[in-house]
Amino acid sequence: MSLQAVTEDFLGRDSNVRFEDWRGRAWGPTDAPVLVRFNNIEAIKHFVRNPGELGFGRAYVSGAMDIEGDIWTLLDLQRNLGGLRFSPSQIRNLVSEIGVQNLRHGPPIPPEEIDVGSRFRAHTRRRDKRAISHHYDVSNEFYRMVLGPSWTYSCAVFQHPGDSLEQAQANKYELICRKLGLAPGMRLLDVGCGWGGMAIHAASHYGVEVVGITISDNQAELARKRVAEAGLAGRVEIRLQDYRDLTDGPFDAISSIGMFEHVGLAHLRRYFEILHGLLTPSGRLLNHQIGRTPSPAPRWRRREAAAVDRNGFIHRYVFPDGELHEIGDVVGAMQRTGFEARHMETLREHYALTLRRWVGNLEDNWDAAVAEVGEGRARVWRLYMAATSVNFAIGSTQVHQVLGVKTPTAGAAIGHSGLPLRYRWEYDLSEAGGGGGSATA
Repeated sequence: MSLQAVTEDFLGRDSNVRFEDWRGRAWGPTDAPVLVRFNNIEAIKHFVRNPGELGFGRAYVSGAMDIEGDIWTLLDLQRNLGGLRFSPSQIRNLVSEIGVQNLRHGPPIPPEEIDVGSRFRAHTRRRDKRAISHHYDVSNEFYRMVLGPSWTYSCAVFQHPGDSLEQAQANKYELICRKLGLAPGMRLLDVGCGWGGMAIHAASHYGVEVVGITISDNQAELARKRVAEAGLAGRVEIRLQDYRDLTDGPFDAISSIGMFEHVGLAHLRRYFEILHGLLTPSGRLLNHQIGRTPSPAPRWRRREAAAVDRNGFIHRYVFPDGELHEIGDVVGAMQRTGFEARHMETLREHYALTLRRWVGNLEDNWDAAVAEVGEGRARVWRLYMAATSVNFAIGSTQVHQVLGVKTPTAGAAIGHSGLPLRYRWEYDLSEAGGGGGSATA
């Protein structure tokens, strides 16, 4: 069976994808919006040796395969395919296409791949530092190209699909500030503060004192610079610090935006215990995290279900040791450590939109991005962000905001949550960044 027959068997004869191979053969619609080019036999070796997303990713990152044009047309086929995995018969046909003798020597693994070690030793301080550095210490200039002026690497909140990315990110920070009930004089802890976006928004629009922590050297350096440029050095402190080492509470509120994926299931209880202990009575925690859909796995296998596939592209190239938790596990862990879970909302469609904007930014700045971090790294980010956007759009990946309150259980303030009877946080977010809004209205 020819390579053309394999692709048609895999994608269907009517797929709107054009193909070319290293032998000069081409098939598929000449006006297709996307072209997949197999540059050499190494691409097929990757598919055969790892017949799923890892082989696909390695072929693309290494340059053995190119995806030119509208990458969404190709990745949207996941809706019908249920993934990127070849069947045993398709693998046999690929082997016959290139000849079994060409499989004696495996293709080189792209240098962008990382092996952080055994899953049984995940989430030590040293290991977390290495995993975070692999992803976040790539290049601040590269992230500027991808994220745009907001310097925000988490799901935005769109009032309308046509909103600018910067407005949508300001909406997100404004929404979180309102959920936390921030007011002048309060002390806010921002866990996993990134490049300082939440800290700057909260301090400048709500008059709070902020401690932002990260374990990324690059993020801490630039966040401090941005804080100083905003004239907030007296109100915002950026620390290079692990959340497990915090000892200087109390805080009136805590935000944790997009770092929860780096907390393993085995550490959820300790994570929430630490944050609970750092809050004042009636203090609020806003936990914003990517999550997974429910798994049929029994409780004793839940850690395996939470962990990102260690043989998958995301673990090897993007988020080593990342774990996604089902929302029920998150809420249960919060409440078992003393929080009262008061509000949850899902933002997965918003993340699909956010990721599309990031991919657009990367493609618009492609040559500069490649010059900054190398073509392999730029290819990793293009593929991972586009594929993840599709996963959010189809519902196979989720993102949640959960608001927890340290509601007193004894004393004169017993049962006092400090929350309004009804919530109106989402109203008029289009004014985000214009001076703050009502924290309780």
